[in-house]
Amino acid sequence: MKIAAIIPCRYASTRFEGKPLTLILGKPMIQWVCEKAQQAEVMTDVVVATDDERIYECVKGFGGQVLMTAPVHRSGSDRAAEAAQALGLQDEDIVINIQGDQPAFDPRCISEVISPLMGDPDLVMATLIYKITDQAEIEDTNHVKCVFDENHFALYFSRSPVPFGRDDATSFDIFKHLGIYAFRKHFLERFASLPESRLEEIEKLEQLRALEYGYKIKVVETGYDSKEVDRPEDVHKLEAVLKEQHP
Repeated sequence: MKIAAIIPCRYASTRFEGKPLTLILGKPMIQWVCEKAQQAEVMTDVVVATDDERIYECVKGFGGQVLMTAPVHRSGSDRAAEAAQALGLQDEDIVINIQGDQPAFDPRCISEVISPLMGDPDLVMATLIYKITDQAEIEDTNHVKCVFDENHFALYFSRSPVPFGRDDATSFDIFKHLGIYAFRKHFLERFASLPESRLEEIEKLEQLRALEYGYKIKVVETGYDSKEVDRPEDVHKLEAVLKEQHP
């Protein structure tokens, strides 16, 4: 069985155009993401999927594997589905969708996100959550929050703080979603074939499509945070994180 990392990557972004090519400590952000993925020992392939010639040439330039995909995809997972098909992956192979704006993710979390699928052939999708320790992230709509049941299946994802504590005396943890997914290849194709769901359109969160059409998402709590680059001002924060990781 193959375990392939596909990194969907586009140039256009309303919040930060050209983000994947932004230099972080002298290297394009997409190169950082690729190199992190390659450090995960379970990977058989690491591929960037893009619709932009500039990103294509950048990845080729640092020796990465890259595929050109259609410009019409609604989400990163839809783009990853096209790339998985082009790679000739089999139905039971596992596709890891790694967001291209996570240059500091810990490669050890890849084994964590695939572990439920490796242990249960009936599971088709898993993703990562992390317990929020920075209170500013709770109100930040760029940090997606997740609530889940006692068996660690997702109930909902939201840009708003969930759950909401009505009483100040109530103490509870809030978890954020990290943008790394594990799909069985056959389900990734099914997911990409589904119409955009109502909640997905409202929250602009692709994972809600799976929940709204009745599919289960296993959530795995990781101890490894993954800072994302959402806005230009985030670059300096990521440089500080990467300097700690690579002194």
